[in-house]
Amino acid sequence: MTVQITDCVSLDERGRCRIEALIDASGLPADEIEDLIETGVIAPADHHAQPREFRLDAIVTVRTARRLRDDFQLDRQGVALALTLLNRIDTLQSQLNAAHFMR
Repeated sequence: MTVQITDCVSLDERGRCRIEALIDASGLPADEIEDLIETGVIAPADHHAQPREFRLDAIVTVRTARRLRDDFQLDRQGVALALTLLNRIDTLQSQLNAAHFMR
Protein backbone atom coordinates (compact mmCIF):
# COMPACT_ATOMS: atom_id res chain seq x y z
CA MET A 1 0.00 0.00 0.00
CA THR A 2 1.32 3.44 -0.95
CA VAL A 3 0.52 6.52 1.07
CA GLN A 4 0.65 9.85 -0.73
CA ILE A 5 1.12 13.03 1.28
CA THR A 6 -0.30 16.20 -0.21
CA ASP A 7 0.36 19.78 0.84
CA CYS A 8 -2.62 22.07 1.11
CA VAL A 9 -2.42 25.85 0.96
CA SER A 10 -5.27 28.31 1.25
CA LEU A 11 -4.94 30.73 -1.68
CA ASP A 12 -6.75 33.73 -0.26
CA GLU A 13 -6.16 37.26 -1.52
CA ARG A 14 -4.32 38.40 1.62
CA GLY A 15 -1.74 35.64 1.69
CA ARG A 16 1.75 36.37 0.49
CA CYS A 17 4.91 34.36 0.01
CA ARG A 18 8.49 35.07 -0.92
CA ILE A 19 10.38 33.72 -3.89
CA GLU A 20 11.93 31.02 -1.68
CA ALA A 21 8.46 29.54 -1.15
CA LEU A 22 7.90 29.51 -4.92
CA ILE A 23 11.19 27.69 -5.40
CA ASP A 24 10.32 25.15 -2.69
CA ALA A 25 6.77 24.60 -3.96
CA SER A 26 7.74 24.15 -7.61
CA GLY A 27 11.21 22.70 -7.59
CA LEU A 28 12.20 25.25 -10.22
CA PRO A 29 15.55 26.99 -9.81
CA ALA A 30 15.55 30.67 -8.90
CA ASP A 31 16.69 31.77 -12.36
CA GLU A 32 13.69 30.09 -14.02
CA ILE A 33 11.32 31.79 -11.60
CA GLU A 34 13.08 35.09 -12.29
CA ASP A 35 12.38 34.48 -15.99
CA LEU A 36 8.67 34.08 -15.20
CA ILE A 37 8.78 37.36 -13.28
CA GLU A 38 10.62 39.17 -16.09
CA THR A 39 8.12 37.96 -18.70
CA GLY A 40 5.19 39.04 -16.52
CA VAL A 41 3.78 35.56 -16.01
CA ILE A 42 3.93 36.14 -12.26
CA ALA A 43 4.29 39.51 -10.59
CA PRO A 44 5.16 40.70 -7.11
CA ALA A 45 2.13 41.73 -5.06
CA ASP A 46 3.79 45.12 -4.50
CA HIS A 47 6.43 46.12 -7.04
CA HIS A 48 8.08 48.52 -4.59
CA ALA A 49 8.30 46.24 -1.54
CA GLN A 50 11.55 44.56 -0.60
CA PRO A 51 11.89 41.68 -0.22
CA ARG A 52 9.51 40.84 -3.02
CA GLU A 53 6.35 39.03 -2.03
CA PHE A 54 3.89 37.25 -4.30
CA ARG A 55 0.23 36.37 -3.98
CA LEU A 56 -0.22 32.73 -3.03
CA ASP A 57 -1.81 31.87 -6.36
CA ALA A 58 1.69 32.23 -7.83
CA ILE A 59 2.36 28.83 -6.25
CA VAL A 60 -0.14 27.26 -8.64
CA THR A 61 1.50 29.06 -11.56
CA VAL A 62 5.05 27.92 -10.74
CA ARG A 63 3.89 24.35 -10.15
CA THR A 64 2.17 24.42 -13.53
CA ALA A 65 5.35 25.84 -15.05
CA ARG A 66 7.32 22.92 -13.67
CA ARG A 67 4.86 20.37 -15.03
CA LEU A 68 4.83 22.03 -18.47
CA ARG A 69 8.62 22.12 -18.54
CA ASP A 70 9.00 18.50 -17.51
CA ASP A 71 6.05 16.91 -19.32
CA PHE A 72 6.54 18.68 -22.65
CA GLN A 73 10.28 19.36 -22.39
CA LEU A 74 9.70 23.07 -22.99
CA ASP A 75 12.45 25.65 -22.77
CA ARG A 76 11.97 28.80 -20.69
CA GLN A 77 10.33 30.77 -23.49
CA GLY A 78 8.01 27.87 -24.24
CA VAL A 79 6.93 27.65 -20.61
CA ALA A 80 6.28 31.40 -20.48
CA LEU A 81 4.28 31.28 -23.72
CA ALA A 82 2.22 28.27 -22.58
CA LEU A 83 1.42 29.93 -19.24
CA THR A 84 0.48 33.19 -20.96
CA LEU A 85 -1.88 31.33 -23.29
CA LEU A 86 -3.40 29.35 -20.41
CA ASN A 87 -4.00 32.59 -18.49
CA ARG A 88 -5.62 34.13 -21.56
CA ILE A 89 -7.88 31.10 -21.97
CA ASP A 90 -8.94 31.39 -18.31
CA THR A 91 -9.70 35.09 -18.77
CA LEU A 92 -11.76 34.47 -21.91
CA GLN A 93 -13.62 31.61 -20.22
CA SER A 94 -14.49 33.87 -17.29
CA GLN A 95 -15.73 36.57 -19.65
CA LEU A 96 -17.81 34.04 -21.55
CA ASN A 97 -19.32 32.70 -18.32
CA ALA A 98 -20.11 36.24 -17.17
CA ALA A 99 -21.79 37.01 -20.50
CA HIS A 100 -23.95 33.90 -20.25
CA PHE A 101 -24.86 34.77 -16.65
CA MET A 102 -25.96 38.28 -17.70
CA ARG A 103 -28.59 36.92 -20.11
